[in-house]
Amino acid sequence: MRITGGQARGIPLTLPKGDAVRPATDALRQAVFSSLAARVAGARFLDLFAGSGAYGLEALSRGAAGGVFVEKNAQTADFIRRNLAAVCKSLGRATDDLQVVTADATTTMPGGVADLVFIDPPYEIIPEVAPKIFARLDKLLAAKTDSLVIFEMPGELNLTPAGWTCVKRLGKGTRQPTAAIFRANRALP
Repeated sequence: MRITGGQARGIPLTLPKGDAVRPATDALRQAVFSSLAARVAGARFLDLFAGSGAYGLEALSRGAAGGVFVEKNAQTADFIRRNLAAVCKSLGRATDDLQVVTADATTTMPGGVADLVFIDPPYEIIPEVAPKIFARLDKLLAAKTDSLVIFEMPGELNLTPAGWTCVKRLGKGTRQPTAAIFRANRALP
């Protein structure tokens, strides 16, 4: 697994051994970031259920200004810190505006208003946690009318969170990872 684009392209990401983390595939991340394109440069992100940190690290490589990684497992959060150090070294940047928080992403959303929110939870808990997460994001992002939420899920699952519209779905078929891009149903200024 590696960074797929931007200035840190090719930097390998390390993961804990075993099946504690199901990282986003390189192909799906490439599709997501191709769709986001110019929205990434200068953006602030929130990476929930961060795992390897691949989504947030990919955003950094492609010009994001900074953000927060939230991961419940302390050992996995240590891997994010290692990956973050490797990507920042490649980019020649400090980690001052980046934070790794060891917490439950269903109850903790630090970091203030984000332009991009990446959510990649264990697939089996999505039906239970998605409504709660979207309700919290609705409050957290109320002042930011153009934030996007990128939610990775299996292809057979469809989410229709109240107050949100899926503007794009990336990936193919059932039993395959897909990413849905959501925008809140708020009027743009």
